[in-house]
Amino acid sequence: MTPLTSARTASTLHVRRDLPPAPGVTVVDGGIEVSVYAGHADSVELCLFDAGDSEGTTEHRIPLVEHAFGWWFGFVEGVGVGQRYGFRVDGAWDPERGLRHNPRQLLMDPYARAIEGEVRWGPSVYGHVVDETSWRGDGFAPSEIDSAPDMPRSVVIDDSFDWGDDAPPAVTRSETVIYEAHVRNLTMELPDVPPELRGTYAGMSHPVTIAHLTGLGVTAVELLPVHSFASEPALIHRGLVNHWGYNTLGFFAPHAAYAAAKDPQGALDEFKGMVKLLHAAGLEVLLDVVYNHTAEQEVTGATLSFRGLDNRAYYRLDERGRDIDVTGTGNTLDLRHPIMCRLVLDSLRYWVEECHVDGFRFDLAVALARGRNDEFDPDHPFLVALRADPVLSRTKLIVEPWDVGMHGWRTGQFPPPFSEWNDRFRDSVRDFWLADHRPSVPGQVPHGVQDLATRLAGSRDLFGTRDRGPTASVNFVAAHDGFTLADLTAYDEKHNEDNGEDNNDGSNGNHSWNHGVEGPTEDEHVLAQRRRSMRNLLGTLFLSSGIPMINAGDEFGRTQNGNNNPYNQDNATTWFDWDLAPWQEDLLATTRHLAAIRREHPALRQRTWAEGREVHEDGSIDLAWYAADGSPMQDWTSPDNRTLQMLVNGAWLGHESVLVVLHGGREEQRVTLPTAPGLTGYRLLWDSQWERPGDGHQVGAGAEVTCGALSLRAYAVTDPT
Repeated sequence: MTPLTSARTASTLHVRRDLPPAPGVTVVDGGIEVSVYAGHADSVELCLFDAGDSEGTTEHRIPLVEHAFGWWFGFVEGVGVGQRYGFRVDGAWDPERGLRHNPRQLLMDPYARAIEGEVRWGPSVYGHVVDETSWRGDGFAPSEIDSAPDMPRSVVIDDSFDWGDDAPPAVTRSETVIYEAHVRNLTMELPDVPPELRGTYAGMSHPVTIAHLTGLGVTAVELLPVHSFASEPALIHRGLVNHWGYNTLGFFAPHAAYAAAKDPQGALDEFKGMVKLLHAAGLEVLLDVVYNHTAEQEVTGATLSFRGLDNRAYYRLDERGRDIDVTGTGNTLDLRHPIMCRLVLDSLRYWVEECHVDGFRFDLAVALARGRNDEFDPDHPFLVALRADPVLSRTKLIVEPWDVGMHGWRTGQFPPPFSEWNDRFRDSVRDFWLADHRPSVPGQVPHGVQDLATRLAGSRDLFGTRDRGPTASVNFVAAHDGFTLADLTAYDEKHNEDNGEDNNDGSNGNHSWNHGVEGPTEDEHVLAQRRRSMRNLLGTLFLSSGIPMINAGDEFGRTQNGNNNPYNQDNATTWFDWDLAPWQEDLLATTRHLAAIRREHPALRQRTWAEGREVHEDGSIDLAWYAADGSPMQDWTSPDNRTLQMLVNGAWLGHESVLVVLHGGREEQRVTLPTAPGLTGYRLLWDSQWERPGDGHQVGAGAEVTCGALSLRAYAVTDPT
């Protein structure tokens, strides 16, 4: 690198500026343009480091002398791709006003597109004085320790990439089937993936991985956070790590540890290569993104980037300069501030335009849209900007519709085009098939079929406003957070001893049922019941209106041994064991079969609400409900009614109709298949009593069949031509 002695300001460029350049670092002819927001600072320095200098011995500081509207910027000659850098910011230290400038802290660029190295936790990375061993302090006295030797470096990268003929698969929402996966977990032990590629972006896009995904029948891979992240100090003290990644360092940089490539540029290119290969296989790529908080945690936490640049601009603070925490992590980013709002929008556009991802799932999304009085605002400026953006509004936008704030959230309140994780679907389905069958406790009343029917039909009670339609509901029975599908059927209580957590609290927030034995057993009767329950849960998921989401590994019944929160377990607890037992092979075949039923029957993929309206002159209606005796359903409220038939009419749209029969009783049930105008008979597509999919028989309309205890069936309906 050419030795640097000064920074040329933006005013010396060929075109004079009256506005700051683009945020972050931009490579231009002859050098780089640098721009960073520090609205309350007195001065900002760009700090340059040689590659390989983790101790900071080569640091060269360059003042950014131009500033406007809170932005500090300049042109630096002779610097380009590969440069390692950071910032130092000086200004007022006044914690009670939320001002925490400390020039001894090396700060990462919030717009860095690559980050090299990890935070080396210790007293130096705190902007205030902390204890040498506990790293705790009251947050009031500024630290005198320089943090450069213990901080990651931001890295200037080249955004160019050979995308070839890459194009987004553009799968419609009604045809979407989401597979929620973790980059490491899926491939760490996947046979035929080379060891050096396991747990990486390259492993995620290896032909063996892609073959599993396409064979399963999913259309989109939703990746747990891949933004650069750090482990929390509390975990470091306990010898654990943050495995899930919900602790972001940088919103533009892919997490380097997930790359087989060892250099920052290679990590970014590998991520892009993964997207390109998944697209070529017809698979969309969705990112789970965490724009609600950062790895700096509470005000007594570390100073890594945002807090040292402009604590008051980036975070929600109270009148004493303390963090307002509605995320449960110590801080909440403030998207009411235009700078923070812009950063999130810029980050989202970067991942779409430069990295070609197809959509996002927003973690704790309510925290992004709380207004001045902390109430959720569906017309919050961030949501309006996102919906109006010509690029982002065309992507898949999925929200986790809650946070840990005291008020202001409920599932179903986001505006279009957002889809939402439907916790009501999750809980209702688990209750019907599982929790209702646990040994009774005082006051426990079994659930009937009314709420279940609402979930099967797309949850119009939640998403019926603003013309959202059934695809506003992302249906799931298990996700990364909570029990796996298999553990829902094997554990009544959480078993998180390895996490360093208390074990059981006597509650069953997982709505699970161990079928009479807690954990592993060799009792074949219990095991058979558990397998049937897994099939019931999966069948309900695929046969319901909305967008189904599979928790990765549930397709073959993976277990986490009762751990319902393995966020800090980067080991065999979370890595998938691909040495499948025969029953797991059967379950995998069942999942594939259910996905195929959904794919081959558009009646199950409704884009608009079925309202029980007449759709044909013969009197047939779009959606009809029947009781066990084949008569129209009347007994909706009785908790003792455990049998329901749903007839989804596809004939009026030129498709085959589907009958779904659900029996949630503990004994066999004689069921009369309904007669309806124009309907002549049924062909059994699937029965949850089957260990493995088979060929079903045909019966006439009005036939009486025997449904097994706790079972689910799907029939194709023979309609008149």
